Amino acid sequence: MGDWKTTAGSSPGRRPRALSPLREHLRDTFWFAPTAALVLVFVVWAGASAADEAILTALRDSGDKDAVRALHGIADDARTVVTTVSAAMMTFIGVVFSISLVAVQMAAGQLSPRVVPIFVRSRITKATFAVFLATFVLSLLVLASYDSEPDPTLVSSTPLIQSVLTSLMVGLSVVLFVMYVNSMLRLMRVGHVVDLITAESLRVVAELPPDGSADEADGLGPETARLAHHGSAGVLRDVNIARLVRTARRHGVVLRLIPGVGDFVVPGTPVFAVHGGPLTKGVAALHSHVSVSAERTFYQDLGFGLRQLSDIALRALSSSVNDPTTAVQAVDRILRFLAVVARRPLGAALHRDRKGAVRLVRPVPGWPELVDLALTEIRWAAVHSPQVTRRLLAGIDDLLRVVPADRREPLVRHRSLLVQAVERAVPEAADRAFALHPDRQGIG
Repeated sequence: MGDWKTTAGSSPGRRPRALSPLREHLRDTFWFAPTAALVLVFVVWAGASAADEAILTALRDSGDKDAVRALHGIADDARTVVTTVSAAMMTFIGVVFSISLVAVQMAAGQLSPRVVPIFVRSRITKATFAVFLATFVLSLLVLASYDSEPDPTLVSSTPLIQSVLTSLMVGLSVVLFVMYVNSMLRLMRVGHVVDLITAESLRVVAELPPDGSADEADGLGPETARLAHHGSAGVLRDVNIARLVRTARRHGVVLRLIPGVGDFVVPGTPVFAVHGGPLTKGVAALHSHVSVSAERTFYQDLGFGLRQLSDIALRALSSSVNDPTTAVQAVDRILRFLAVVARRPLGAALHRDRKGAVRLVRPVPGWPELVDLALTEIRWAAVHSPQVTRRLLAGIDDLLRVVPADRREPLVRHRSLLVQAVERAVPEAADRAFALHPDRQGIG
């Protein structure tokens, strides 16, 4: 119980930055890290090539032909290594992709298709692929830098530093490959995946403003205008909070986001309501601060983590999988999330300008909605699994000791419905009593 009270979700929200959505969008892509690595490797290669030319020129000017021959001999030996590296790196890249695809396929099939973004956002996967690709391209550039002149006193290029850099990149690739395999093995474990989902969900909680509720959002004054969505249909992925606050402050109004992050919007759907005055300029800019995508993401979406955890539990409880222990692991993290948000203001996020005036109101799920999302479907599916019903009852009892009095009703309702469902579904009195006995391990 004490662990629930000291979590990351209890820290006050940080002030959003204008580039935060861009950073999160790049985290959800796989192309950015390899592309940045390729650009960087060209820059590094150009610098190393210039250094090699400077070293060779200095040796020539000194008139030391023996040093030039020795340098050429060392570089010629390194050429063999670079040639081997160039041939082997593509094989390494193929291995990385094969392991990644197998891990993603297993996770999507056994857990939920919505856990795939966890693999896409994996930093070690992106770093490994980027370094492998950079090492391969660097080895090709180094091989192209070698001079075929047979007389070592006349060579115009001796890529010694470039060869050393390639060797260092190979060493880094080996280290990253070991870390990558370890990371993939961890991602194939259910406990690690649900922990990652929980950590991402708690990060969303931690970034919420420390104050704000649906009641406070009601006192915004009369609504003066509504702005509709004009882009493509899709899921409201996120909004650029910093720029929306700046725009509202500049025009002296309050903006209220009508759909919640994670809602599906179509052209014509009202997106913003304007309070406190007219908004004559900057309408086009407001639309550019709204991001619509094909699927939900963790960023700003308070309920997405619960949706993933619930899906994992439901898949585990299905007749085709029948893995109640995995469902209990998901329920453990669901209860942790609910314990973190139990005392936080919910229903609306109030974003203020530097002077403390509310400029943007963003809807977030309230406590009853979060409890329903977390427990309803699992409660229906768990009726014939005593391990899960016992864990749910123990978890709800623990939450009832943590939450304020005004937030107990949804938990009491779900507990009563669970008890009623088990009593109807299980005919034997002894089995009913066993299934309705609270146990924090399910069947410990």
